[in-house]
Amino acid sequence: MDLFVIALILAGLYMAWNIGANDLANAMGTSVGTGALSIKQVIIIAALFEFLGAVLFGKRVTSTIANGIVPIEKIGSIHPDIVALGMLAAILAAGFWVTLTTFYNLPVSTSHSIVGSVLGFGLIMAYKGTIPYSDIHWGELLRIVASWFISPALGAFFAYITFSIIRKLYLHRAKDMPSVEKKFISLQLITACLMAFAHGSNDVANAIGPLCAALKVMGVIGSEVPIWVLVMGGLGMVVGMATWGYKVVETIGSKITELTPTRGFSAEFATASVVLLHSYSSLPISTTHTLVGSVIGVGLAGGLAAVDLRVIWRIISSWIATVPIAALTSALIFVGLEVLFL
Repeated sequence: MDLFVIALILAGLYMAWNIGANDLANAMGTSVGTGALSIKQVIIIAALFEFLGAVLFGKRVTSTIANGIVPIEKIGSIHPDIVALGMLAAILAAGFWVTLTTFYNLPVSTSHSIVGSVLGFGLIMAYKGTIPYSDIHWGELLRIVASWFISPALGAFFAYITFSIIRKLYLHRAKDMPSVEKKFISLQLITACLMAFAHGSNDVANAIGPLCAALKVMGVIGSEVPIWVLVMGGLGMVVGMATWGYKVVETIGSKITELTPTRGFSAEFATASVVLLHSYSSLPISTTHTLVGSVIGVGLAGGLAAVDLRVIWRIISSWIATVPIAALTSALIFVGLEVLFL
């Protein structure tokens, strides 16, 4: 039991580190792309607000990840160690995939990764006859998957509308365009902080949700998500941002479309609004999908030629691959751990 608890905590920290490394771009990529902030500045600002979002508002989505996909408690009533191994496999599988995509500067969905990994464990349990396939919460999974398609569309729509309004009210009437853009740098700083808070509140669950599920079944924690787990997840994300967060920032900030402070503000405002709305509804949406959709939205406001379709296709390809790869990797790791420990 003690060995499993230590392994789970270390794996949770590893996943939190991955989230920070890959998803700093979600919170601050557009700010770097517009020149509003330097990479050092965004790491400091994002660290503070990501941590606050994780600790103060991360509990709701954590409960969905921990209980909403696979009947963890039912499996745990049969054999608690199986849940510990399954959640360990899920965290490691998701972490490995995010590490790989971060290495290639791809903004992948950590939400996709962990949901796919937990599903992989559930499918193995159903295949072994521990639970029937009907016990997997397909309805909840469908809601989560639907949000992954809806959120980038909403992000693109709101960002397009926001930038179109700004362009009509300010840019088309401006006699000195650079001065207008300069004024939006301060506004972009505010939306960047809001985006970091929103991301921390939603995506910390991708690291600590499976951890909480296992610790609860093992009797280490109660039904409530303890504050020390939220703090641990927040700190892990902060370290990930500080050490490897620059990798994906360039892709979000400069490779999809050219960003100005007004465009960056529009993308961040739209993304933060959509993510906070879904955090309140307890849905673990992909902040990556939402932000990429928002950046595409402001790019399309300048015409299709303003968007680099090749970069978008690379990103979408990694999104499509994430769930099946995470599920398969999780299943394989679980089978290996089961042979070694049970």
